Amino acid sequence: MEKKQRLAASLVEEFVSRAHGGLERVKQLLDQEPALVNAAWDWGAGDWETALGAAAHMGRRDNAEHLLAHGARLDIFAAAMLGYTGIVRALVAQRPDSVSLLGPHRIPLIVHAEAGGDKAAEVLAFLKKQVKRSV
Repeated sequence: MEKKQRLAASLVEEFVSRAHGGLERVKQLLDQEPALVNAAWDWGAGDWETALGAAAHMGRRDNAEHLLAHGARLDIFAAAMLGYTGIVRALVAQRPDSVSLLGPHRIPLIVHAEAGGDKAAEVLAFLKKQVKRSV
């Protein structure tokens, strides 16, 4: 099997950093290097984050949707922010402890739903109910 070249660390760091904000640079970097779509950056002490993870906790729906359209792997944090209630419900049904999961930077799942605003209101209400049940 052919050994693949690693992505430049500086490129991964910039891509993940930029995904916290505006979409234009994210698009440029992804056009330049499509393999960045699922690259992860370690901010230290195992605090790994992908561009989708960055977009999810910042409420950057534009970035998240662009990344998903280019092959990013959907996770519960992005699903919560995007308001994908069916996906969040299904995951919590299988793993009730999912409601207490922490994403990048140790940001709780419920905060990702809050970041989604009105479009994630149903997910947020569902998660709040689940948290009350577990207390």
